[in-house]
This record gives sequence, structure tokens and C-alpha cells, in this order.
Amino acid sequence: MIEAVGLTKRYGAKTAVHNLSFQVRPGAVTGFLGPNGSGKSTTMRMILGLDMPTSGHVTIGGHPFRKLPNAPRQVGALLDAKAVHGGRSARMHLLSLAQLAGIPARRVDEVLGVVGLQDVAKRRSKGFSLGMGQRLGIAAALLGDPQVLLFDEPVNGLDPEGILWVRNLMKQLAAEGRTVFVSSHLMSEMALTADHLVVIGRGQLLADMSVQDFISANSADFARVRTPDTEPEGREKLTAALVEAGGQVLSEPDGALRVTGVPLPRISDLAHGADVRLWELSPHQASLEEAYMRMTQGAVDYRSTADQRAHLQHADPYGYGPGAPAPQGWAAPAGNPYPALAGEQPNPYAQAMPPQAAPQQPLGAPAPQGIPQAPPAPPVPPAAPAAPSTPPPGAAPSGPADLTKRDSEDAR
Repeated sequence: MIEAVGLTKRYGAKTAVHNLSFQVRPGAVTGFLGPNGSGKSTTMRMILGLDMPTSGHVTIGGHPFRKLPNAPRQVGALLDAKAVHGGRSARMHLLSLAQLAGIPARRVDEVLGVVGLQDVAKRRSKGFSLGMGQRLGIAAALLGDPQVLLFDEPVNGLDPEGILWVRNLMKQLAAEGRTVFVSSHLMSEMALTADHLVVIGRGQLLADMSVQDFISANSADFARVRTPDTEPEGREKLTAALVEAGGQVLSEPDGALRVTGVPLPRISDLAHGADVRLWELSPHQASLEEAYMRMTQGAVDYRSTADQRAHLQHADPYGYGPGAPAPQGWAAPAGNPYPALAGEQPNPYAQAMPPQAAPQQPLGAPAPQGIPQAPPAPPVPPAAPAAPSTPPPGAAPSGPADLTKRDSEDAR
């Protein structure tokens, strides 16, 4: 088991991780999620003893990594698939790691077969594709047959077959009672692979719960309703009836209605009472991606400015892109692009969006019919003047010069 208690890491004036506490238990795949720059990589490096925490501590099986006897046999990790000597073959790379850890050479051929690199074992790794490099990194993590495994973006560069293989491998390792900690930005994969989630933002804990609890706490299920395309008046009558009944209705690009706050039997009764035919009435569960977007909306550091050519593109009907329409009947506090949905549970970890990230278009505006077009792009605020590369004469130094690069690389 991995246990972090009050974990904090600072690089000069920048705090990459702040007072982070969580547990990664054996027998389950734990997903580690967070926006870019949230401190995921820094946290993993502290778990593996590559970075020392400023305060707090993290243990594996009750011991710091550096005090584990023969750590490669107990902990396996993939943090950077490119951390391989390009002149070595795949087999020689693994053999050198095995000799350092006292692992028999036959284990090298075993893991090469497990990851599917047995036919290219004698090729130099500098000629490997990104996906092949990932497979080699996974082989190195499995080399000591460890009970604890950490993977940072393990499916990066893999083809669909490779992604499916990694997914099944993670589940198999967890089913064997191992501790599996996986960092990824692919929400679809985490939804299929992870049993538990640890979500951080700006170095702080946002959520520590099961996948299902996370989705329930940050989203609401909805019903998809479709009426005949040739009867637009029926669609309008049904929309009015649903809103009057306390429902929230969003018009989708294909003409269907996305309804929350009203159960399916009630929707059917309302349609029957309004004499409206239904072509579709189906339940839909919110995705992990939507729940994640709601949870981390206030912890995103890197946001795109509005594209001046946005009028050439269709807006995202679900509110993720510039110029997206607001759902009819949804009322949100100022600066919050993800209003509370009917049926959504209160989230104790949720953070408010900072004022500078507030959307330009009011969320109470009605959604246009059909595929909405993006409004004119809001004016882009003038960029702040760049800091001088060298301080002016007599100015106090801002800190060690080598920390700038360190912050950008390790505060992930």
C-alpha cells in the first residue's frame, strides 16, 4: 500500500504539491487524475524517492522507498519511457537492470514476451517508436515481479490493440492483489480501467473516492428525448411541459433534447398529456470526462484564448468550447460554467472558478435551434510585459536561475 501524509513540495517560491494525503490500496487500480501542472509527476517522483518532500512523508508498505530492501523487487515504475540508453538493445537494457537488482536473466526474456517485444529484443532502442518505448518501459516495471506498480501515462503512443492490452494488464495485476497506481489524461480509459480515483488540482487533493461515487458527486444522469423532425411544434410543446415540471432541457445538435430533473416515466406521461409523439426516450449516464471537467474547472492553469476564426467552427453544444450555448433553464453563479444539475450531489471538494477564467457569454442565454454558431470572439486582453531575462542594476535577485526550468518540468 502507498500512503502519503501531508505531502508538500516547493521549488523556490513555487509550491508544486501542498499538504497532500491519500492512500493507494492493493487489489484495485487507482487512477491518478489532474490537469497539466497539478503536481502528479512530482507526487510520483516523491513516492519513488527521486524528489524529497519539503514536508510530510510518503511510504510504501510502511517504509520510505529509500529504505526498502532491494526496492526493484518490490516496486516497479514507468515514469518516462524515453529514459533508455539509445545505443542499447531492448534486451541489454533490461538485462542491465536485472543484474543491478539481482534478478535472473531468464526473467528478461519473460517480460519481453509479456510486452510483445521478443521479436525486436536485439534492436537498439533509439529506433523504437513511441509505442514500442512504452512497452519497453512497462517491461522494466514488471522485471522484478513487484507488488507495487506506478505508471505515468502508460498508453501514450500505443495503438488500440496496445491500449486494450495495457487495460487488461492493469486489471490482471490488481486482481493478483498488487497495488496499481496509474496516472492518465485519457478519461475514457480511466473509466474502463480504474476502480478508485485520486484527483488533484494545483497540488491539492480534490477527490479520493470510487469511480462511480466520483461521477455521481459531480454529474447527473439525463434522458435523451427525440420527437419527429417534421413536427417542430410538438418539440416546443414538450420542452415547455418539461420546464414547467421542473426539468432542465438542453437542445442537442441533432435535434434531440437532453433532459435532467425529470424521471423517464414522468417524461413519457408529459409527452402523452401534450399529445406529442416520441421517437426516442432513453436513459444516459454522465461520463467520467464530464464529471472530471466539473470537478477540475477551478484548477486548470492553462486555458486557450478565443480564436478569432471561431465563427468558422460550430460551437460545442455541451459547453466545453468557445461560444457554446447555455442550456435552457440553467442558472449558474457568475464565473461558473458548470451549473449544478438536478440530481447532482453536493461536492465537498469542488472549487470555484477563478474570476479571470469566467466565460464571456452569459450562461442564462437561450440555446439556438439546430447547430449553434459561435458568437464573435471576445477581445483578447493585452499580454503582460515579459519579465526581463536579467534583473536591472541594483534589483534583488528573484531566485536561483536554474529553478525556472525545474518548475516547468517537475510541477506536473
